[in-house]
Amino acid sequence: MLLSVAEASAIEARSREVEARVGLQVIAAIIGKADAHVELPWKAFALGAVLSALALVVADAVRPQWITANAALVDTVTILSVGGASALLAIFVPAYARIFLRSTRRDFEVRRHAESLFLRHEMFRTGERNAVLILVSCFERRVEILTDVGLQRSVSEPEWRPVIARMTPLLRERRFADALQAGLAGAEELLAAKGLRAAPGADNELPDRPIDESGKA
Repeated sequence: MLLSVAEASAIEARSREVEARVGLQVIAAIIGKADAHVELPWKAFALGAVLSALALVVADAVRPQWITANAALVDTVTILSVGGASALLAIFVPAYARIFLRSTRRDFEVRRHAESLFLRHEMFRTGERNAVLILVSCFERRVEILTDVGLQRSVSEPEWRPVIARMTPLLRERRFADALQAGLAGAEELLAAKGLRAAPGADNELPDRPIDESGKA
């Protein structure tokens, strides 16, 4: 699990507080990865191989030598070894792997995963269509906020950007639980500023427990 028991319980309690004040139905979610990103080790391999080959060419230009079968074999092994080491680094060091992740691909995959969670947890079935999903994706260091149509009439998508901006620095510090807490606080402040209030006796239609999953391996 990505959240400790204490962190999950605190987020659950905060979700109930936000719902009781501004009348939305909110689910906080944290995932390890939005996608497997199987291409990243291959990109890292290619970079390592290209850089090592370039280094060998430069070395040969500086100190020319006769090309022998043995030298060619050594060069080939060197290129493949450096490429393999770079690929392994991308597998085991997320910060290195993110170097090879295009922002457009990152944003698309996180958005798609958020939409999948919204549908799988049937967040569209609230009576007022006022559900909000606040998603943190750890590997991509990305926040996605999805709202149902009932809230879209009151709050536009650009108005959520300050909430996301509040959360993003915490992701870089790996403070994922704090990022979700900041997102809940930001959502409460935004909707309260819009004049939204919980109706007396309103039902709690969605689970308050945060979604916690590793995402795609």
